[in-house]
Amino acid sequence: MSRHIQVTFDAHDPRALSSFWRDVLGYVHPGPPGVDLPEGADPLAAWDDFLARVGVPEEQRNTRSAIEDPDGHGPRLFFQQVPEGKVVKNRVHLDVRTAPGLRGEERMAALEAECERLVALGATRVRRDEPAPPMSGGFIVMADPEGNEFCLD
Repeated sequence: MSRHIQVTFDAHDPRALSSFWRDVLGYVHPGPPGVDLPEGADPLAAWDDFLARVGVPEEQRNTRSAIEDPDGHGPRLFFQQVPEGKVVKNRVHLDVRTAPGLRGEERMAALEAECERLVALGATRVRRDEPAPPMSGGFIVMADPEGNEFCLD
């Protein structure tokens, strides 16, 4: 039997980092427990109201955040605040499948276009690895706003 997974990120600013990854992946922030969000409502504002209502001090309201695949297929991503910064290369990273089925220059052009979009959202381009058939179709290494590396693949 397969298992469902959650991917957890350590972060200084869970809300901002979850918002970045929401926009990268097309995910959504879920609403607070027991809160029925009207169409178009801002789930982060609903969380602010919920946390205030249940008595969470303001300085503790950005200690956690999560995003979910709106189609229910991908893993949930959880972001937890930690005091220490990232000091070495992460040992696990995400590969964001940006150009499935594409090859050569068409593939690399799709990766470059996504790279530009993500840089505008706050990512940093680290390097481009050219296609090396048959083992690699080429990819772009990126870093999220807190320095976690990931690949556009």
